[in-house]
Amino acid sequence: MQNSLTIGTRGSQLARWQAQFVRNQLASHFPKLEVHIEVIKTIGDTNPEAPLTGLGKGVFTKEIEDALLTRDIDIAVHSLKDLPTELPQGLCIAAIPEREDPRDVLITATGFPLEDLLGGAKIGTTSPRRKAQLLGIRPNLRVVDVRGNIDTRLRKLRETDLDGIILAAAGIKRLLEPEIITQYFDIERMVPAVGQGALAVEARESDSAVKALLSPLNHSRTVAEVTAERTVLKSLGGGCQIPVGAHAWHVDGELSLIAAVCHPEGIHRIVETATGAPDAAKYLGEIVAEKLQNSGATELLRL
Repeated sequence: MQNSLTIGTRGSQLARWQAQFVRNQLASHFPKLEVHIEVIKTIGDTNPEAPLTGLGKGVFTKEIEDALLTRDIDIAVHSLKDLPTELPQGLCIAAIPEREDPRDVLITATGFPLEDLLGGAKIGTTSPRRKAQLLGIRPNLRVVDVRGNIDTRLRKLRETDLDGIILAAAGIKRLLEPEIITQYFDIERMVPAVGQGALAVEARESDSAVKALLSPLNHSRTVAEVTAERTVLKSLGGGCQIPVGAHAWHVDGELSLIAAVCHPEGIHRIVETATGAPDAAKYLGEIVAEKLQNSGATELLRL
């Protein structure tokens, strides 16, 4: 058995937490395994003010995947929602641990929920998906780009004229106290990003020893859920920077899936759902993607 392993990760506080989480999981299963963490800067990290939509796919993953392909690291830990549906040749997702809360949350400067914010209130987010769905709920709000890690966004909320910011519940719960959250968005109201709240542990396809080490970290229910979600996104030909949301969850032994495609300014949102067997997650994703396309999603995604 391999006696050491190097994890590649971004350098943000959340990314380091995620890498450490995987390291701790490995240690619980293989106490004698030495696990090191190496921080790698991505193009998304070196261009902190640039709009993500202008940086292309894999803005938070490409450089880490390059290090994996050149064997500078043994595995890579990503937020699954940052990982494109098409992986570089020779790489695979070797493990997906159980995911955290997948919902989006609102944090406001006043503590007022969305319904009580005044018209013209300024809300910060970099996500086209969040912007589109937020404007669909409250078209009289102003949505502005706010990039940076969680601490940076919270500081901007305190120190600028922002009235609120939208973040992923998972990041808050992993790093901070959930009491700072003003409001959780219902899944149906703001459909989350594909894979939101889940981690992806990427490895080389040919590295059977490493894949064997990662096998105990895999959570089958989460795998089925994100497989359905990522199939929707892949079938629509999209990446993480288009206004598409998809979320799957287990209920009464079945897998339910909801997906939404939005006009960038929130004036139209197409939502489709389906329920099926968890072992048919990919097929379920294909069905929902087809329903979205038949309802006009292809035209919306061209905008």
